[in-house]
Amino acid sequence: MYLCAGFVEEMRFVAMKLHTRDQAPKEGQQESAEKAWKAWEPTRVGYLRFLAESKEVYETLENIVAEASFPEYARFQNTGLERSAGLSEDIAWMQQEYSLAPVQLSEDGPGRAYSSLLKELARDCPPKFLCHFYNVYFAHTAGGRMIGTKVASMILDSRELQFYKYEGDFRAKLDEVRAQLNAVAEGWTREEKDSCLEETQKSFKYSGGLLRTITET
Repeated sequence: MYLCAGFVEEMRFVAMKLHTRDQAPKEGQQESAEKAWKAWEPTRVGYLRFLAESKEVYETLENIVAEASFPEYARFQNTGLERSAGLSEDIAWMQQEYSLAPVQLSEDGPGRAYSSLLKELARDCPPKFLCHFYNVYFAHTAGGRMIGTKVASMILDSRELQFYKYEGDFRAKLDEVRAQLNAVAEGWTREEKDSCLEETQKSFKYSGGLLRTITET
């Protein structure tokens, strides 16, 4: 169990409130989605699209921190949480294994729409950008992995994709990112911190758009 302090604890608290009660019994404040989950039917075509749309988002996040237009972004290079390389492998595997056509991303699709937002925020408002950075990567290690296991059991013969694998202990990698986020936030005003927290709901909205592709036919 990690010891979470500093501004990241505020980020975590806000994010947890946006979870449903079945996802986070103690802190979740949204209505349970249990019925919707039981009726949830992923498809291979939809899941391939989800992987492709997600790759667009992760590549954007990785490119932004690599370019480091703001010095603080460099703190988040090579965290070990990067996902785009694994996604490339998974996409190629699914196309070959199930004879699926390559996914053509549209400009108004969830991946490129989110990518465009991330680029804008990274340029104009680092606190808001880092809110998305935090929520995308941290959610993937929790609910994201749970969804991956569920989908694999339903349509992929329980194969574990590279998207969900980490080299070493991913919890230690998360702790390091928490420490870096806290260090960056120490230089923010209260107004900047609040702008970061207020962006949380939007990060859930855009991530939800990615997830909805899983059931496409």
